[in-house]
Amino acid sequence: MKACFGLARYRPAAMLALVAGCAAALASGADAQAQIDAAKSTLVAISRQMSVPVEGRFTKFDAQIAFDPAKPQAATARITVDVGSYDLGDASYNDSVRGPEWFDAKSYPQATFVSNAIAPTGPNQFRVNGKLTFKGHTEAVAVPIVVTQQGTTQTFDGTLPIHRLAFNVGTGEWKDTSTVADEVLIKFHIVVAHP
Repeated sequence: MKACFGLARYRPAAMLALVAGCAAALASGADAQAQIDAAKSTLVAISRQMSVPVEGRFTKFDAQIAFDPAKPQAATARITVDVGSYDLGDASYNDSVRGPEWFDAKSYPQATFVSNAIAPTGPNQFRVNGKLTFKGHTEAVAVPIVVTQQGTTQTFDGTLPIHRLAFNVGTGEWKDTSTVADEVLIKFHIVVAHP
């Protein structure tokens, strides 16, 4: 059960990571036709269970991005995540995390992020503000990103800290943060290919 707890916490973080990554792609200057390269993109959530880091990732997600490099303030991004695709590398842990105490994937099969503002913070760096909805709850988040361009490919990297309890992830006995910490770090590497 404790292992499942830590795993469950990972999932919401992964979702936020995905959101952050997609927002990053948006901030970089991808046009409306840009496509996220899922095979090269990763969304990793790092939680701490009994002070030991635990990693997991979402394997299915989609994003709609519209960005004009001349008008970054007009950019938009919407990310949709298949909550049931969360993978901790163990089938029993995955089943537990998808259950009602953690992600409740049957009742809330998707998580979403919708951007509402983008601002540059330095060379190739942006802050993407938006709303993250997970397990039926919505929170405002600010995602820092770094953008790298190679030919027609843009890569977005960043780390976003979130709090699982804000999204009611880990109910009952799992609200005790001495076993699984409240904070989750979401690390993302999002690759966007242009036609």
